[in-house]
Amino acid sequence: MKTQHLTSLYDLTPAQLTDLLDRATALKSLFKKGERPQLLQGHVLAQLFEKPSLRTRNSFESAMIHLGGGGIFLTTAEAGLNGRESLADVARVLSSFSDIITMRTFSHQLIIDFSGHSSCPVINGLSDERHPCQALTDLLTIREVCGELKGRHLVFVGDGNNVSMSLAIACAMTGMKMTLAVPKGFEYGPEFLEELTRRYPGHQTQQLHDPRKAVATADIVYTDVWASMGQEDDADRRKSAFAEFQVNEALMKCAPKSAFFMHDLPAKRGLEVTDDVMECSQSIVFQQAENRMHLARGLFAWLLGK
Repeated sequence: MKTQHLTSLYDLTPAQLTDLLDRATALKSLFKKGERPQLLQGHVLAQLFEKPSLRTRNSFESAMIHLGGGGIFLTTAEAGLNGRESLADVARVLSSFSDIITMRTFSHQLIIDFSGHSSCPVINGLSDERHPCQALTDLLTIREVCGELKGRHLVFVGDGNNVSMSLAIACAMTGMKMTLAVPKGFEYGPEFLEELTRRYPGHQTQQLHDPRKAVATADIVYTDVWASMGQEDDADRRKSAFAEFQVNEALMKCAPKSAFFMHDLPAKRGLEVTDDVMECSQSIVFQQAENRMHLARGLFAWLLGK
């Protein structure tokens, strides 16, 4: 039987995605009642991170502990991803010790190559091209506050980065409309749009250069940092380019009063988003952050058939 990985949302069918979200919802409901089913007692989660993280590392590790298992954390040097030995050897050995492996890397191809040699499921915890667990968490959160996903409109105010690309795929898979409100020069690349169209020809993805127009019919207004980890040298140029794309009170007034605000965190308050928006009644940022752990529990149980 072929091992199921999650390197990108393209690894899932729409039906599998819904099943996974249902699993996470059910486990969250039990968790809120004080129940923590020990579905993965004795199981081992190995985490290989090139990048530091608050939410990703802790949500994954907490999820495994809540399900009865345990976790091991490895840096690049400890895992041998620095060239000390071949990637194939690392993957084959570590997967023989583990039940699930999560990776947070700069290179998306590294995760693809690693998963090709792993005998246990490999989860992309973030790469330069994709952030599938964040997008799944966001769907879980939107479903909680909006009900049915189909027909909802998500507006991402920012650039065509790994988070927004994963959200565009998620929207295409669930029948949501996706708008990227983006400065010129920071749009989705043609290869990404061609692949999205090939897989989901009926997708409703558009790109606009006017954030006020973009949010006019939004159910969700979403933003992210202007300069991601590894883009620090480009921060000044991005700050200038995105100056008119800050999510502030004025922009939220252009959206329906029923629209919710989301951010995947960490947030640079005063840059891509203002304090008043982060703390307003429309903000579901911290519900979204907590759901990283609930999504991880559902994902682990789903991948391991529990």
